[in-house]
Amino acid sequence: MRLRGIAPAAAERSARSLAGLLTPLGESLRVRTARWMRRRQGLDQLPVRLERRRLYILPTRAGVAFGVLLLLMLLAGLNYANSLALFLTFLLAAFALVAMQQCHRNLLGTEVTAVLAPPVFAGSTGSVQLTLANSAPLARMRLEAALAAGSAVAVDLPAHGQRRLELPLATSARGMVRLERVRLATAHPFGLFRAWTWVHTPIELLVYPRPRGALPMPTHSALQRGVRAQPGAGADEWAGLRPFRDGDSPRQVDWKAYAREAPLLVKEYTEGASELRLFEFAALAHLDLEARLSQLARWVVDAEARGERYGLALPHAWLPPHRGPEHRHRCLAALALFGLGEGVSDAAGGARPRH
Repeated sequence: MRLRGIAPAAAERSARSLAGLLTPLGESLRVRTARWMRRRQGLDQLPVRLERRRLYILPTRAGVAFGVLLLLMLLAGLNYANSLALFLTFLLAAFALVAMQQCHRNLLGTEVTAVLAPPVFAGSTGSVQLTLANSAPLARMRLEAALAAGSAVAVDLPAHGQRRLELPLATSARGMVRLERVRLATAHPFGLFRAWTWVHTPIELLVYPRPRGALPMPTHSALQRGVRAQPGAGADEWAGLRPFRDGDSPRQVDWKAYAREAPLLVKEYTEGASELRLFEFAALAHLDLEARLSQLARWVVDAEARGERYGLALPHAWLPPHRGPEHRHRCLAALALFGLGEGVSDAAGGARPRH
């Protein structure tokens, strides 16, 4: 009885030790293969057309099983001298060769025209937007794209058309996420073979700090801190034109537009914001670093949603009060890269398509 109990335990330990030896070996092999592909292909400049020399193809698990089946059929046909069995074996082998050629052609000639990685907040799922184009008169079915450590996303590419894929990427911390390559593959039409390649193009995904914090937004005016307001701050701002109504002042009529034979229109203005908010890193000294950045990000998002002008004061960066999507991005980018040794200007425009 003891021997029966010891044998399974010894087999399990042997399997674990074998797996522990094979896992580093497989990882080392993948790293060496990736370096060899990078040296062979070099850095890709978009748009990239997938040529024949950069495509690789191997049988899938189903393809290996199909090959083993053909081998068994061949041995049985030879052993029994059965002409019908041999004919069927060679027919299926020819079918496999045609499937291999079709799989290779399905990926050959595909174009990668753009790669875009929009900024996201930490903790959310980012995406790498990959645009594929097809200049051939035939559709390309079941093309797959994936990041180095992500799941594949499949798409059907119509003839003379293009499609955009969004490859998910989990983000956990603020900063700049850099990716070096994207994998393109296909197993169409029958799943017996898989053709693939790597597109080596630098991809940068900016991750903002997670906006959270319960502290109220500073209510003091930035003008009281010595911040010079932009021209027009506190004054009425242009809102647009509307049709003339009885009782409107003639001073508000757009006479230039009326002279160009336009209808009688009246200029409308809205009251400009008089408060210029200043978000200071030093004012949150009682919080730790990441909590400070999250609270500042919360204030930036809220102030932008309210349409207020706001500035950001960091130990080595100063963004004067302004508003708008570009200003919001500059402030959040400064918070994302704070203390990471990267300049704000490097991410001022976000991740852009590479052409």
